Amino acid sequence: MTRVLVVDGYIDEPASLGVPPYSSPHVRAVIGAALDAGADVDLLSIDQIRKGEPKDGDVLIMMAGCAVPGRYLRGMPASSREIASIASSFKGERILGGPAVLEAEKFDGLFEHVAKRDAAAFAFDLLDQGRGKDRWRTVEEWNRWLLRGARSVTAHPDFPQPLIAEIETYRGCVRYASGGCSFCVEPLKGRPVHRSPGDIVAEVRELHRLGVKNFRLGAQTCFVSYMAQEDGTEVPKPNPEAVEELLAGIDDLGVDVLHLDNANPAVIATHPQESRRIFESIVQHCSSGNVLALGMESADPAVVEANNLNATPEQVLESIKLINQVGRGRGPSGLPDLLPGLNFIIGLDGESPRTAQLNLDFLRMVRDGGLWLRRINVRQVSGIRREFRGNMTHSQFLRFKESVREEIDSPILREILPIGTKLTRVFTELSEGKHTFGRQIGTYPILVGFNYAIELGRFIDCMVVDWGYRSITAVEHPLPINRCPLAAMESLPQVGKKRAARIMRGRPYHGLDDLRSSLDDVSVADAVAPFITFD
Repeated sequence: MTRVLVVDGYIDEPASLGVPPYSSPHVRAVIGAALDAGADVDLLSIDQIRKGEPKDGDVLIMMAGCAVPGRYLRGMPASSREIASIASSFKGERILGGPAVLEAEKFDGLFEHVAKRDAAAFAFDLLDQGRGKDRWRTVEEWNRWLLRGARSVTAHPDFPQPLIAEIETYRGCVRYASGGCSFCVEPLKGRPVHRSPGDIVAEVRELHRLGVKNFRLGAQTCFVSYMAQEDGTEVPKPNPEAVEELLAGIDDLGVDVLHLDNANPAVIATHPQESRRIFESIVQHCSSGNVLALGMESADPAVVEANNLNATPEQVLESIKLINQVGRGRGPSGLPDLLPGLNFIIGLDGESPRTAQLNLDFLRMVRDGGLWLRRINVRQVSGIRREFRGNMTHSQFLRFKESVREEIDSPILREILPIGTKLTRVFTELSEGKHTFGRQIGTYPILVGFNYAIELGRFIDCMVVDWGYRSITAVEHPLPINRCPLAAMESLPQVGKKRAARIMRGRPYHGLDDLRSSLDDVSVADAVAPFITFD
């Protein structure tokens, strides 16, 4: 029996996340395809290899690459140097898959095979027939391989918590005929090919049976276009019935978290009634704190035209308004049920000195209109499909990004999460000195900082006490005033170092009146009352 080693190098793509806490569907499909071909399969994460786990087998399938590199709290994707090192030390046959194939020239001679389209289909053909083919998997193969590869999640470093299983709904893009947005590879996959609601629910059911609690339907260009009725246009009419069937079917399984990702503003603005029904299904069946990332990319009409972008600023604004109308109710997590995010890309063709200003003007209009955005992603274009001729310098890019953080992110975050807002089930992930950092499980979670040490790897509830540009500072809730550390007490509203020391000296307290009598200002005790307990 052929021994296959699959290395999960933590794939990161615009339409599919695979960096911890995410489990990539591409890795699960490759494992399922190898098993389907009769191979004996081992899985190693890049973190395990970094710790010295032995790498052997007859065939290596290296799944790696970042189409859109981001900032990572814990798991770091495999670097080009690590990919090359793994391949050069492996004695058997080697296949490269994932976004790393777009830079295959870096690994010239290290891989016998480069799976340019679909690593799962290529691996299956190679193992089953002795020759890999550059093709896309069929829908039947897709579903079968994901089910066969599902068990691999139990070997993920974040299993069972805070693991999030990324779920594919369809591949391709409705804008494939025109080539789609200039920077995106998804239109190159052709006409959209959808998995049925029943097949997706079956995969989630199996993963949930294995112990996965959290899911994200993220691997698609536009969730609102799932099972849309293609009509020859680039803005097909959405299918609310199919979306409801899908989301209700997953909701019935009793998962802890169900979140989404991408949406096309042009589809939403063109079909507002159908889109509203989809948003209502999302609010009903998904977890609060959900974000629909809208692919705006630029508010400059010249950039929109030069790069065949999918939406005008007017369409994006209408989409933001509609999502706010349906999704601003606060859910059990402490966050609104559903809010829009925005993606901006700097460096595209057609840029001028006006581009950054037009982007800022648009964002200011959103802010001044009282609309909420949960996440604004500003990044520089990656030359995946071709080279670009953007005219914004790196320093101009940094100034634009800083303006977005100061003028837009910070004030909107303060509106969404005022002091005293309770957030539930924050998972503590990282310690740096005396500080602890955690996040709620879900799409684009807010970083929560605590100015004191908390045990890692546990869920806690907390209350907001301060803000960064895109993060918050919090204290555990309820905070036991008679037992908490000094640094936690200092974080409470209106307290500070001197009052915290005074409170410490007066412990234990038996109630609010007792605390009031120990302070120089009675109003301080009333300000901290919602945050504390006297247990």
